[in-house]
Amino acid sequence: MIESPQSFVVREECEKAAWQHGFRRQLGTTEGWAAFGSTTVPGTIHLAGSGPKGPWYLALDHAGVVEELNLPVASIPGPGFARYRFETLGPLYGVLLRVYQLAASLPDAPLREFQAKIKDLPKATEAERLVVQRIGQDIFRARLIEYWQGRCPLTGISDTALLRASHIVPWKDCASDAERLDVHNGLLLSALWDAAFDRGLATFDDDGHPLLSPRLSETARAELRWQNSVSLTDKHRARLATHRSTVFQQ
Repeated sequence: MIESPQSFVVREECEKAAWQHGFRRQLGTTEGWAAFGSTTVPGTIHLAGSGPKGPWYLALDHAGVVEELNLPVASIPGPGFARYRFETLGPLYGVLLRVYQLAASLPDAPLREFQAKIKDLPKATEAERLVVQRIGQDIFRARLIEYWQGRCPLTGISDTALLRASHIVPWKDCASDAERLDVHNGLLLSALWDAAFDRGLATFDDDGHPLLSPRLSETARAELRWQNSVSLTDKHRARLATHRSTVFQQ
């Protein structure tokens, strides 16, 4: 059972867990659940414990993060859309890291950041519009790195200089800034895979398995090595269907 009110040790552990993962605004305690927010990402996390040795509990009110986590929920009352149970602090810390990464990129956090940065910038000339576009592309890249946990899902490459923010629907073809900055419209790929994907020489099926164009040489095919398929959401799949039909060179 969740302690209510929380003991000193449980309260301290909850505060430490929240602080170390970017949720540093203490929002009070209700029925044993301590609430924390962040100045850099949206949403509130709620933490609780059954005693100094656990188990520990997490509740989330960010629907997009809950959907992406796709973890078994605990059948316990409490705040938020979903609640989770962890026997020890280690797994809780791992999930809190992912919660922060997702909250930074879902659902419209990149768009709000972009709008805040460009609101006072001129956009009359082509040069000025290119500056605005570069700001958006830099934000998109930073949020894709958060979303994909800093590595190409195909190759495992985590060298930032070798990673590219690959739009599924190209920037110029997007109907709005919201579409341009939506992390579900992007893949974080190594430079070689990005070049192949951008030019329609590679794409992905609904299971995230690579599809290679017959126009690729045997040498290129050999160099496009991968270890894993790409974990996709339905939002990725819808855009990749368009990529397969309009960009991929079959």
